[in-house]
Amino acid sequence: MSITNPHKIVISRTDSIGDVVLTLPLAGILKEHFPSAQIVFLGNTYTRPIIQCCPHVDEIWEWAELEKKGDDELIEWLASQEVDTFIHVFPRKELAKKVKKARIPNRIGTSHRLYHLSTCNHRPNFSRKRSDLHESQLNCKLLQPLGISKFYSLAELTEYAGFKNPNVLPEKFSSLFPIGKKKIILHPKSQGSAVEWPLEDFVKLMNELSADEHEIFVTGTEKEAEMFRKQLPQANYIHDMGGKMTLEELISFIEQADYLVAASTGPLHIAGMCGIHTIGLFSTIKPIHAGRWKPLGINTIVFEDKKNLKNPQPLAVDYRDIVQEIQRDP
Repeated sequence: MSITNPHKIVISRTDSIGDVVLTLPLAGILKEHFPSAQIVFLGNTYTRPIIQCCPHVDEIWEWAELEKKGDDELIEWLASQEVDTFIHVFPRKELAKKVKKARIPNRIGTSHRLYHLSTCNHRPNFSRKRSDLHESQLNCKLLQPLGISKFYSLAELTEYAGFKNPNVLPEKFSSLFPIGKKKIILHPKSQGSAVEWPLEDFVKLMNELSADEHEIFVTGTEKEAEMFRKQLPQANYIHDMGGKMTLEELISFIEQADYLVAASTGPLHIAGMCGIHTIGLFSTIKPIHAGRWKPLGINTIVFEDKKNLKNPQPLAVDYRDIVQEIQRDP
């Protein structure tokens, strides 16, 4: 039996930036079907700036804040929030138990988690690992108990995310963007979330892009910058931006760029949602292949590993193909 007329729905996705980006379309779909319902997104503290870019989310809960509560306190708090539907997009066993103890009426979780047999009363049956669907499409499977079974295209899901950055890029960063040159962001690391493209290939790409036509910005955390900083070419048009921006600033910085090149990591998905030219570098291995994880967006393109081996490490993508793609558009 379908869940009817929900008034407060929690979407729980307490993992990484890219995962959260690909979950945002659920909020838009739910708002379309239940316009008067309040949509809550439960995520990690560091993904809050991403969630804030979705106008369909009415309230944000931070997992770190909930974890601070004792077991009984958290159960009591959840019970007091008047939630009637809780969707476990990213499964957490202990959270699922507490949501049940809080007596939230509708608890949705995949049937492929054994503990959901006792904690969730709506269990859509699908496998992520063996599916050919995109991650954002797989997320939609969890809406079936709400009577939403439509197959959504990636273009439709991009629209449903409604991604809109509420922040303005500080002048100290916007002043770095020259007029009349293509602004290229290269994000060489992934914090271990993806099979990466070799740093030497990123350097080849930088050297191939002329200073007259391009301005290059290399982004990453300070820890990541320590791994690539010494290998960057010393040139005025190449900027080391490692560790210099908050996530809010990075979103705004990406939004004002022309291109971003990265493996399957958070900034790649942000770029896709911002609508800039987004070039993703992917393994062909399931379940980390582009078919599952390529970025949503109207200007995305992916290059896949040419070796097509069972465990390509690192990715084998010809930098000249990326140069050609960047030089293709005016």
